[in-house]
Amino acid sequence: MHLAINAYFWNQPYVGSGQYTRNLVYYLNRLVSDLEITLIYPQTAEQPEPEAVPPSVHVKKVPVRPGQLGKVWFEQRQFPRACAEVGATVAHVPYWGAPLQSPIPLVVTIHDLTTLLVPEYRRGWKSRLYNALVTASARGASHVITDSFASKMNIIDHLGIEEKGVTAVYLAVGPEYNPKADNSLMETAVRRKYDLPDLYVLYLGGYLLHKNVNTLLLAYSYVGQALGTDYPLLLAGRKPTRVSDIYPDYDDYIKALRIEKYVRWIGFVDEEDKPILYRSAETFVFPSRHEGFGLDVLEALACGVPVVTTTADSLPEVIGDAGFAVDPDDARAMAGAIIATIMQDNLRVELQEKAAKQAARFSWEKTATETLMIYDHVASQR
Repeated sequence: MHLAINAYFWNQPYVGSGQYTRNLVYYLNRLVSDLEITLIYPQTAEQPEPEAVPPSVHVKKVPVRPGQLGKVWFEQRQFPRACAEVGATVAHVPYWGAPLQSPIPLVVTIHDLTTLLVPEYRRGWKSRLYNALVTASARGASHVITDSFASKMNIIDHLGIEEKGVTAVYLAVGPEYNPKADNSLMETAVRRKYDLPDLYVLYLGGYLLHKNVNTLLLAYSYVGQALGTDYPLLLAGRKPTRVSDIYPDYDDYIKALRIEKYVRWIGFVDEEDKPILYRSAETFVFPSRHEGFGLDVLEALACGVPVVTTTADSLPEVIGDAGFAVDPDDARAMAGAIIATIMQDNLRVELQEKAAKQAARFSWEKTATETLMIYDHVASQR
């Protein structure tokens, strides 16, 4: 089999689609000796060469126009043409951006339907047009992969795709996410780099509206009253530079809640520092309303950290019984869960033990193996 993969996100390994693409290719290449893989790579002035490609994986570079129009042209015309040119037998677009027509069997991964389900994300005409395009393309694909059973049901319900045409394949995290203690010098360096306090509760993620960070901030108005300033909430990740319908005014809300002394922004976190940041936290909180999977939750579990998340979409599938999953609108329940993980030592030890077992259920080997079975299926149905 000759697999062609849309490598649009290949050089963005710190976003979800980039992590997924790289790990899928690495593990397929490692596990399957008779699989030929070609990356169809969109070449731009900013990213002229693909990085960290395994030696046995081929690359076909395709010059693309800049901007969103260039992205759409690559997805709809240049990618399928390149698949034919390299003689691939199966094509895979590892994000929601498949072509309407493909010369070979086509698999598309739809991580989630957030841009379709959140009204604020589909107000602009460009967003509505792109959603319509990728929805139509997904319906014409040979098979759809998604990250969880919750996402599978969303795709069936909202895109009208038959159940037999959608398969849930869980994601995973790398071996660097583990509960082992770090080298003391490394930990000291990371603590100094981000000015970490001795004790803290961590949020690490994005700040778009659906991430529901405002409910976490409201919850912290109760946590702060109960625990004081000994356990500040650290907000990690790029702080929004503007306020809009999709980016709430977090600073104004923090002031309105009068929790400035309990909350700290630490900004963007380098990927190699994330495991130490997780392991050093008392609790990790992920209050999202919409997630196709929830890699951040799995990263924290793999590091042995007590986790508080929500009952939204896929998150209960990821956390299992290894943490708390509360209603995403219930700030009091979220606060109570955070306080319990900090103050109840027996509960904390129990959650740490369960976290390691739950995280062990997910592996990139499983992801690659189950994905390969889908390739084999669509190739046989050609």
